[in-house]
Amino acid sequence: MSHLRKTALKAVLGTFAAGFVLCSLSINESHAQELKPLADFPKQTITIVSPFPPGGGNDKISRLLAAELAPIVGQPVVVENRGGAGGNLGTSSVARAKPDGYTILTSQTSIIGVNPALYANAGFKPKQDFEPLSQLTSAPVVFVVRADSPYKTMNDYIADARAKPDTLTFATPGNGTLSHLTTSRMATQEKLQLTHIPYKGAGPAVTDLMGGQVAMVVTSPSSVEGLVASGKLRVIASTNSDLLGVFKGVPTLADQGIKDMNVTDWYGVFVPKGTPADRVNYLEAAIRKAMASAEMKIKVNQGGSQVIASPRADFIKTVDKEIADWGAVVKAAGLKVD
Repeated sequence: MSHLRKTALKAVLGTFAAGFVLCSLSINESHAQELKPLADFPKQTITIVSPFPPGGGNDKISRLLAAELAPIVGQPVVVENRGGAGGNLGTSSVARAKPDGYTILTSQTSIIGVNPALYANAGFKPKQDFEPLSQLTSAPVVFVVRADSPYKTMNDYIADARAKPDTLTFATPGNGTLSHLTTSRMATQEKLQLTHIPYKGAGPAVTDLMGGQVAMVVTSPSSVEGLVASGKLRVIASTNSDLLGVFKGVPTLADQGIKDMNVTDWYGVFVPKGTPADRVNYLEAAIRKAMASAEMKIKVNQGGSQVIASPRADFIKTVDKEIADWGAVVKAAGLKVD
């Protein structure tokens, strides 16, 4: 269970949010790294591990990448969902995988930047266990309710929460996820007493939202795009204005008077440390080529995210900054998951 020291959380996270804007690097397809084939790689199926159950944003970007990557590398590319412990179980399994380039991890801000500091034993150490390949996407965090919910805006939800302390629920893909930390920060800042319901991924959380078990889900745009497009869910707020597709026009938290909440989430891919350098370079180039396709851009944008497809050197800098920034936030706020 997580223990939030609310005074520290407000002070530290509020200050951090004011200065935290994840750099979104644009990709120019003509400048994508040249793909040089290797004589001995790949010769068999490549597995992309998504450390969450099917249906969430991590799973969706993993499957989009697998479909585009297979014809580029000339081998099957499959996705395996290994959910649990806020993404730690699947992530640690890749940390222990043979470093031969045939096992790739799709990860994100909360797993790489937050979990090692949040969990007593996450089962992996990002800098020691993984080689970053490329940041795939960036997106805001969104707050969604059912279409028939009485909450038309985030301020409606906040007003009800103030009237009913410790009653109103919000669901997230798990303890320690960026969705969890973002909403906890908002709750502390706005002096709200909310009930957090952590799930083992966005898919199960959204299922319970549709079933009326929770009042709101906080997650990535890609996790809810289909239900938003069909009119079954309504987005009442976003953490920043970098909005695309069906999410265009959604008011930000700042638009609704809730300041210092500009948070950006990302997905990226990693291989186990020790993977041969030529295979690392090959996979980086192949993945960036896959992300640069016109069809990929359309699908990613439709899901509410921007394509980044950063060079490995840039992604390494992003990962290092995220680990330092979010680790400091977790430590100073006294957050812990046993």
